[in-house]
Order: sequence, then C-alpha cells, then structure tokens
Amino acid sequence: MMTKQFQTYQNNAVNTASGPQLTMMLYNGCIKFINQAIKAVNDNDHETKNTNIQKAQDIVQELMLTLDQEVEISKQLLSLYEFIYFQLQQGNIKSDVKYLEEALAFITEFRNTWKEVMKTESSSYVQGAQV
Repeated sequence: MMTKQFQTYQNNAVNTASGPQLTMMLYNGCIKFINQAIKAVNDNDHETKNTNIQKAQDIVQELMLTLDQEVEISKQLLSLYEFIYFQLQQGNIKSDVKYLEEALAFITEFRNTWKEVMKTESSSYVQGAQV
C-alpha cells in the first residue's frame, strides 16, 4: 500500500514540476542511478550494474533531447552529454568504476550549477515582484 502511495506522490511531483524542476529531477535521478551502478560494480552484481547504467543513459539521452539547438551553449552541452553517455557505456562494457565516476563528476557539476541557476532565477522573480 505504501509503495502505491509513494508512486502516486512521485507522479504528482513530476506532473506539477516546472521545466527547471524537471531538469533538476533528471540530474538527481542520473546521480542516483550512477551511484547504484558503482555499488553494483563493486559488488560484482552485473545485472544491477547494467540496469542502473541503462537508466542513467536514458536520462542523459533525455537531457540531450531537451536542448534548444538554437542556443550556442546547447551545442557545447550536447558534446558533454555525448561524452558522459560514452563514459557510461564504457563503464558498463568494462565494469570499471573509473568511467562511472567520471560521468558522475560531470553530472554532479551540472546539477550543482543548475541548482545555482534556479536560485538566481527565483531570486530575480522575487525581486521583480517587489519593485
């Protein structure tokens, strides 16, 4: 029963989230799955490793698809996302955490940067409302 309630809560969170919040959820999910994959590699659990890396790759692909190619920085981000995807792929093929840790470092940095952007944006909205 509790699992169904939690799934309903998660679905509502996704359905009511703004675009920036959804991006944050994607970054957080990717971090979670990479960490689980690293643990699985260390535990020699190949099935769990593969499942979690595939989930992380799905998220990276979603991040690539959501880029606005009209914006110059999107082209640079696309190259970085492709690199992260490749690192995940290598980590899966070689069962080597160094590739996963490198992908994790990039995604974590993106998530932290995105968090700061969200703070700046929400601060701008609040300041604009006070004027």
